[in-house]
Amino acid sequence: MIPDRTLPQPMLAVIGAGPAGLFAARELANQGAQVFILNRDIKPGGLAEYGIYPGKTKMKEGLRSQFQQLLNTPNIHYYGNLVIGLHGDLTLDDLRQMGFQALLVAVGAQGTKWLGIPGEDLRGVYHAKDLVYHYNLLPPYSEMEFPIGKRVAVIGVGNVMMDIAHWLLDEQKVDEVIAVARRGPAEVKFDKKELEAIVGYVDMPAMQMEIQRATPQMLDLGQDPDELRRTLAGLLEKQPPPRNGMSFRMQFLASPVRILGDTQGQVCGLEVEQTMLVRTATGDTVAHGMGLYQTLDVDTVIFAIGDQVDSSLGLPVKGTEFLKNPQPRYPIEGNSYEVFDPEKNQVIEDIFVAGWARKASTGLVGLARKDGTNGARALLQYLATLPPRPADVDGVTERLRALNKPLVSRDDLFRLQAVERERAAQLGLPDFKFEHNLEMLQVMGLVHPLVK
Repeated sequence: MIPDRTLPQPMLAVIGAGPAGLFAARELANQGAQVFILNRDIKPGGLAEYGIYPGKTKMKEGLRSQFQQLLNTPNIHYYGNLVIGLHGDLTLDDLRQMGFQALLVAVGAQGTKWLGIPGEDLRGVYHAKDLVYHYNLLPPYSEMEFPIGKRVAVIGVGNVMMDIAHWLLDEQKVDEVIAVARRGPAEVKFDKKELEAIVGYVDMPAMQMEIQRATPQMLDLGQDPDELRRTLAGLLEKQPPPRNGMSFRMQFLASPVRILGDTQGQVCGLEVEQTMLVRTATGDTVAHGMGLYQTLDVDTVIFAIGDQVDSSLGLPVKGTEFLKNPQPRYPIEGNSYEVFDPEKNQVIEDIFVAGWARKASTGLVGLARKDGTNGARALLQYLATLPPRPADVDGVTERLRALNKPLVSRDDLFRLQAVERERAAQLGLPDFKFEHNLEMLQVMGLVHPLVK
């Protein structure tokens, strides 16, 4: 049943169409709101579409099916290819003036996080997220070039590092990947199952030496130095094929201090400081530098240390996150979803954040889905304090169309998906994506090809 738009209905905007934004929109729409999903990319899905390793086709298809069902909700309106922010097509204030009673920001963590060490501006230094977008064919990253050398250091030991290592070894055919970790084998952040994809590349003698080097400190901290050994041994029982000399190893207890460059401005090494693990009074483990240094012979450095939010959206930022109300009016499970203005020392009444926009680089699709739903519930509590007013859906639609740029609606999106499925079948591929925005807009009939 299509809601009667003549009745008072809240009109809300969800900015971002990753899992957090999509499930927040569904929660809001199920409560009777008219919800506009405004998305930077043409396609919805965010990191569920452009962050999962390309080979995981079944997982992606399952998520796409969920998202399509969600977008079919009658009172959800989707507009892709629309940038919200200080330098975008519309600002947050523009959205307020269009009649939205509240905004839920679920744009993820679009900023890049660096360590701030010397040499980060050298050629051959990249952020993992840019590479993930590149090999997942997200425009404009799909069109960019990322020259990769033969020996690569990846800083970080989470699931993103594992995906990057998988791509470097399987697709780029590099000679060596070294994952650099400030802490020890017991504190890696990746899912052990992710090792399956690259276990055939693991340099077992080097890994054994690294674990042995860390063993005294691990035993002092009550950690099990054999856990990672057992995981690797279990995976190696599957007897993966030999990998032609390419290798993967980890460098534990090593903190990057600077990236070295040659006379041409190209990476030629990574200097790391040996660290020592120390237990704090609160029970946490921290890594302290020991003043002992080593240079890793690499020609490419990739940061896989998480992300941070993008301040150009126009919200106050602290550290890697948008600043949230320290004393939330509408907490959900103890979390604050309300944006706070430190200059005015007060909450920004009508703006809420969810997903990685609330807490950067935390959890995968399931957690993002839950956090988006919780953010929507916090917003609904705020909405209950406002007088009801009718939603001006037609007015917003007219304003968006007046932007004089091709915006992607739900129906446009479904046409694109049908064409990509057909192209995949024609090519005998499990999946197919257009690499350029212009191609997608042409397929949807929103831009006409130039006549030669």
